[in-house]
Amino acid sequence: MFSGEYELKLDDKGRMILPAKLREEFQGGLYLTRGQEGCIFVYTSAYFNELISNMDAAALTTSEQRAFLRLFLSGAKNELPDRQGRINIASTLRTYAQLERELIVIGVRTHLEIWDRELWLQYQAREEAAFANRDGEVIPGIF
Repeated sequence: MFSGEYELKLDDKGRMILPAKLREEFQGGLYLTRGQEGCIFVYTSAYFNELISNMDAAALTTSEQRAFLRLFLSGAKNELPDRQGRINIASTLRTYAQLERELIVIGVRTHLEIWDRELWLQYQAREEAAFANRDGEVIPGIF
């Protein structure tokens, strides 16, 4: 399970170093793809393949499902971290997520999300009030 928040930097070649604490999880490779709200999702190769297999059953029955699958998979890039734990973030994904030099990587249970630091801080500020004011409200699908 992934959790936590990590402040990282993007180098001049479009690479970032995976936090040492997370590298073992990604030794077998990883997939980066477009995420929602303007971030990049990062999955282990094993989980990504399982996720896609589960999507196959119903993925072509509606135009919305086909559109989601097209966007999700057309942006997917398979990467293998190098010896220093660096991964390349394709320029198309960097553009999509508006990544500058300073990044925030967050763990979200089954995957990581890569955010531009400023965009993450803006997102956090917008969502914080709703998060803090749940008053014990159960969110469907989460609790």
